[in-house]
Amino acid sequence: MIARMWHGVVPQSKSDDYLDYLKKSGISGCQSTMGNRGVFVFRRNEGDKTHYLMMTLWDSFDSIRKFAGADVDKARYYPEDEDYLLELEPHVTHYDVSVESRMNS
Repeated sequence: MIARMWHGVVPQSKSDDYLDYLKKSGISGCQSTMGNRGVFVFRRNEGDKTHYLMMTLWDSFDSIRKFAGADVDKARYYPEDEDYLLELEPHVTHYDVSVESRMNS
């Protein structure tokens, strides 16, 4: 399994609106792509900015290509991202998932 990590920063005043938009765009896009095994979104306020870290889990790089295109290291953006994000970071980072553990509930 492969983890794909993306980072973005929005003004804190737009944070909740961006999360709603992210659910409709990037999260939905990932979840509807064959080979996606999960999506996690983390956010943290720092001063007047909110940092987002999105981690998606994938079966393979072929699965990631179905979502991101041929250059899997390039970040994928949606039309309204520019209305929220302070910068469009050009790249994402990938990690091999070496341990998978789930809590019993």
